[in-house]
Amino acid sequence: MNRVLILGGTAEAAALAEALSDRSDLEVITSLAGRTRSPERLPGEMRIGGFGGVEGLVSYLKEYSIDALIDATHPFAAQMNNQAVLAADQAGVPRLRLVRSPWKKQPGDRWIEAVDAAEAARLLPGLGSRIFLTTGQKDLGAFADLDGLWFLIRTIEPIGDRLPRDRFHLSARGPFKEEEEAGLMQEHRIDVLVTKASGGDATYAKISAARKLALPVVMIQCPPPPPGPIAHRTDAALTWLSHVTG
Repeated sequence: MNRVLILGGTAEAAALAEALSDRSDLEVITSLAGRTRSPERLPGEMRIGGFGGVEGLVSYLKEYSIDALIDATHPFAAQMNNQAVLAADQAGVPRLRLVRSPWKKQPGDRWIEAVDAAEAARLLPGLGSRIFLTTGQKDLGAFADLDGLWFLIRTIEPIGDRLPRDRFHLSARGPFKEEEEAGLMQEHRIDVLVTKASGGDATYAKISAARKLALPVVMIQCPPPPPGPIAHRTDAALTWLSHVTG
């Protein structure tokens, strides 16, 4: 029996684990970083927590005789992506990067590209005063000193109640609908959306809603993918897996 390790935490990882659930020839382990307090139960074995860097992941791959590694972490998880590349190479384990398809700019989109959250924060004072911020908890600090701007902040996990008066927080998980996103932006009189170019379908509704409302979108660009094979769909990942496991 072949043993597959999925580096998860995304809808793509969950879909892959589900697609492999009826494979009697495979043992599937999905690893989650542990940032979500109540992760969804997935088919197969689950492990929670980091590996301890490249050396720790190499040790895990060897100790558990992993035959294939599929990195299905978030598109912005550059550190984990790079660690997976190095660890798989050192352990001699075939590796695939499974990542959602990137968003493509459509007619009517008003995207303003930023290389990171810090640049996005510098752009905001000249674009509007009521901001819908959907970059996740990790990058909130980049926007902390923007006095005079009102923020609607949405994250998956709660961030506590110690927010300045000009910050309003929502805790929610996609997928979202376009009409709901448009209604939310109108209710809070949003005039700028800030997001990461994460791709996929689960959160695209905010992009189409901003287009519908003719709002500018500060789009934080995704880091370049690591070297090696990449799949954007579950079926492509399954084809790769069948090839490397025989």
